Amino acid sequence: MNPIVREHKSDARSAVLMPKKAFFTTGTGKHREMLESFEMALRDAGIEKFNLVTVSSILPPGCEVVEKEEGLQALMPGEIVFTVMSRNSSNEPSRRIAAAIGCAIPKRPLEDFGYISEHHSYGESDECAGRYAGELAGEMYYTWKKERPLKTDFAARSAEVDEEGNWTTVIAAAVFII
Repeated sequence: MNPIVREHKSDARSAVLMPKKAFFTTGTGKHREMLESFEMALRDAGIEKFNLVTVSSILPPGCEVVEKEEGLQALMPGEIVFTVMSRNSSNEPSRRIAAAIGCAIPKRPLEDFGYISEHHSYGESDECAGRYAGELAGEMYYTWKKERPLKTDFAARSAEVDEEGNWTTVIAAAVFII
């Protein structure tokens, strides 16, 4: 039997890739090359040393949201790490870019899943982009449960492209720990 696929809910949960913890992080990077600006943003966020795999927007039941420092200590360089990531890049001088993730925590976090939204925009501040992402996650949760989440939260980063037109990249990520 494939260890990822279960036939019944009573199967051993240890065979399922289910994140136990998650943390939020943001970063920004600037460089004349777009890829290098992304690398600099990953470094600023503290997640440059992992093999990142992007996944969709579900906060699993029982997944504890922890501080970034605690989450980073649980990971090893080179590890394959699942993340929900918002990313935005530009080299247009004076352009403001933003990336944000929002999170809707369910009322019954051990039983229900929550939602993580991604939002990337132009012209918005950290606060504006973050609030929007938080509201979006809350609405995604509401349309599923027909009730408001226990709470919503967000992580956001914005930056302005310099006058020289160097590439600027901003990221916001929810990083999962299996």
